[in-house]
Amino acid sequence: MQLRLDALEAHLAKGLAGLYVVYGDEHLLAQEACDRIRATARAAGFTDRSVFTVERGFDWSSLLGASQSMSLFGDRQLVELRIPSGKPGKEGADALKALAAAVNDDVLTMITLPRLDAATQKSGWFTALAEAGVALKIDPVERAQLPNWVGQRLAAQGQRVAAGEEGRRALAFIAERVEGNLLAAHQEIQKLGLLYPAGSLSFEQVQDAVLNVARYDVFKLNEAMLAGDVGRLTRMLDGLRGEGEAAVLVLWAVVEEVRTLLRIKRGVAAGKPLAMLVRENRVWGPRERLIGPALSRVTEGALEKALALAARLDRQVKGLSGGTPGNHRNDPPPDPWNGLFELAMTVASPAKAAPVPPPRPRTSAVAPGRRPG
Repeated sequence: MQLRLDALEAHLAKGLAGLYVVYGDEHLLAQEACDRIRATARAAGFTDRSVFTVERGFDWSSLLGASQSMSLFGDRQLVELRIPSGKPGKEGADALKALAAAVNDDVLTMITLPRLDAATQKSGWFTALAEAGVALKIDPVERAQLPNWVGQRLAAQGQRVAAGEEGRRALAFIAERVEGNLLAAHQEIQKLGLLYPAGSLSFEQVQDAVLNVARYDVFKLNEAMLAGDVGRLTRMLDGLRGEGEAAVLVLWAVVEEVRTLLRIKRGVAAGKPLAMLVRENRVWGPRERLIGPALSRVTEGALEKALALAARLDRQVKGLSGGTPGNHRNDPPPDPWNGLFELAMTVASPAKAAPVPPPRPRTSAVAPGRRPG
């Protein structure tokens, strides 16, 4: 069966299943879910633990042997299988089907996988596992949900932000500083628990304690652009530049969104239903609810001009031409990142595209590590 993460505690309170599949790319939440399953398993007598990681040349027979054998000391076993690639291959698929068909009361199996696409979730091996046990999908915490998530985590350690506007500012401040980095958010919340006693936290206390540990994702840039969130858009472009992201990749992501908007805009003008156009253009998740307001802000002509600017920027970032000041009024700015800001602003805030200042190069240090993909 499929189970939501927020229903895990209630499920475990009723008793353990024989098989769990935990899948998703939000590593903190996946780790916490696995820890809860392990703790419940230990309390139920599953004290012998074996861990297998699928790599090239993995011996699937060793997994099947462990899942079917009894411990030398008669202890119940917890068998963990980690498949980092999410692709078990043909031999692995057959082994996983056999594993699902042979659930043993004295063996609890926990399989961890990354985020799976729709086709993989419909595959024979995954369907067999989900039907034999519990499939726990770990969804990411979206940007709009992050302040509430932070508030819930603070409450769990006996703290809360001040009431009213000050509290909303404090939660928004934390969310901005840890965007795209849920593990960092967890660490910052724990730090607040160490620095201050239980009770209410002021905005100043939060501001003094929380570092800037955001990891900016080029593919989340489009959400800020569609939402018309100019402040977030500016921070993200500034952050991507400071992290050394390639301007050509950022340009590609923004242009793809502009092209999608133009196709949908033309489709609506031709009388096609918006819902059908959204599906045809593969607009899912948070972008699906943002696409309507974005379409109402921009005209077809503005989107066409944006693509013309994008073509000039493309030549610029590839070193084929260059924004020398005063060349031509349609030339992109001398700094391609300013041009990227101008391009994104044609969607985010068409009326303010000219007056809003472009992002500046970062001077502060950026947290090490790659952004989640």
